[in-house]
Amino acid sequence: MENKSAINRYIEEVLKPCRFAVLATEGNGQPHTSLIAITPYGSFGQLIFATYRNTLKYRNLTHNSKVAVLIESRDANMKGLPKSIVLTIIGHTEEISITENESAYEAHLNLHPEMESFMRSPDCALILVIAQSYQVVNGIDDIRWITADDLDAI
Repeated sequence: MENKSAINRYIEEVLKPCRFAVLATEGNGQPHTSLIAITPYGSFGQLIFATYRNTLKYRNLTHNSKVAVLIESRDANMKGLPKSIVLTIIGHTEEISITENESAYEAHLNLHPEMESFMRSPDCALILVIAQSYQVVNGIDDIRWITADDLDAI
């Protein structure tokens, strides 16, 4: 990855096909990770996921909205060997009102139709992750950091 536009391309290549990620939260000094179904939203600077309000991840987010989201994309290289790009998004979260932001709800439901009954539950919360920075790992010696503001400037 040589410049910011290459990093932007890698971020888009990871986010477009990806449906799942690992969410890291913190509560009472303890880290917690969860597998979540994600939907890129807006200009790839935001992600949406749904969770029940009675979960540890939701309780953690109500006390500390800072998160890390780890996403891995695997492709095969020219020799058929697996090649992986790992993206970590550092940011914060906000709960989205489903009734006030129907487009976010519909976007997530369109990508994850199997979650319809879960998302219709009154205990389900729709969460928006707002990226502040990205770490893009394209190999053991190819690690780059970029802020969301720098990406917007490209």
